[in-house]
Amino acid sequence: MTEPQISPEALSAADREWSALDLALVLSRRLRLLVLAPLTVAVIAFGATYLMPLTFTAHAQILPPQQQGSAASALLGSLGGLAGMLGGGGGGGLGGLKNPADQWIGFMKSRTIADALIERFDLMKVYEADLHFLARDELEKRTRISSGKDGLIDIEVDDRDPKRAADIANAYIDELQKLSRTMALTEASQRRRFFERQLQEAKDNLTRAEQALKAGGVSASVLKTSPEAAVAELAQIKAQVAVSETRLAVLRGTLTDGAPEVQQALRELASLRGLMARTEARDPDNGKGDGAAYVARFRDFKYYETLFELMARQYEMARVDEARQGSELQVLDAAVVPEWKSGPKRGLIAVLALVGSFLLLAGWTVWRAWLDGQSREASSAETLSEIRVALRRAFGRRA
Repeated sequence: MTEPQISPEALSAADREWSALDLALVLSRRLRLLVLAPLTVAVIAFGATYLMPLTFTAHAQILPPQQQGSAASALLGSLGGLAGMLGGGGGGGLGGLKNPADQWIGFMKSRTIADALIERFDLMKVYEADLHFLARDELEKRTRISSGKDGLIDIEVDDRDPKRAADIANAYIDELQKLSRTMALTEASQRRRFFERQLQEAKDNLTRAEQALKAGGVSASVLKTSPEAAVAELAQIKAQVAVSETRLAVLRGTLTDGAPEVQQALRELASLRGLMARTEARDPDNGKGDGAAYVARFRDFKYYETLFELMARQYEMARVDEARQGSELQVLDAAVVPEWKSGPKRGLIAVLALVGSFLLLAGWTVWRAWLDGQSREASSAETLSEIRVALRRAFGRRA
């Protein structure tokens, strides 16, 4: 007794891979459904958009303050002839960010400004939020702040009320101005505060040096001493060392030690210290009686006098830079009340509904055909013939 033979035609459709023609056959049998159903869904979705609340978008654009390097370069320029001895050029800018606008965007996204806006417009009630962090999250979702290659900052705010959308966008600018007045946001503000402390310290040291010089008295040997030529150069160099150290401290407040500006400042400081050591080594009056003591006191006095003048100069430059940068937050386009809605995007919603429903329905059709074993083993010619028959039926023509 022999076992029954199973012919290839008896194999189920699940035992072989589907071809493109098989898929076309299955879809052509449901062509009307695949066309009419997605169209119906798209029409319903389009109509449903009229039940959605309208959204309006207000847009504002500002030019943020730019980091200034002019006063930083002037720090080295104030060395005068010593710059030539050092062989160095002007210092670089103090900007540590690739895009200065990123810092200001970060401030506008801060919790401080968000809370101020929530309080100002009573957004907890508007957004129906019970907790502050929920209102902040909703405000963040409705706000887009970005900067382009042109360095401008764009502020976009979505709201159901067009006037409130414009007011919130403009309020971002107002709150940023308030925040900038209470923080040392710019490099110039940091330098101004730093040089203000250094200037006061230099003034106190100058007063003490002057008192020590007066208290030293004048002897016969002192009258034979002419301290001006002996101390002028050294006092100038020592003062420049102090200024260079101050500049290095300012740079390290905004940049890392590996930055080119910091490396340049370190080289300048090392050169100045070497020059000061060589000048002190050739001082002929160093350690010789009463005249030397008077020269030492006079040298200290000239040093602190020069240092005070340099610090005062840098303090004034920092104040000028700070005042200039404080006014550089310029509003290019204040937000106006939008005249047309930005959402819902009815056409986009309808297209997405059409495409999505078609893909879902097509997938469901193929899946059901696979489960029901509707694909048969047949030649390509037979499959094409069945596709033509299905298309004729779909369009109401007789096979």
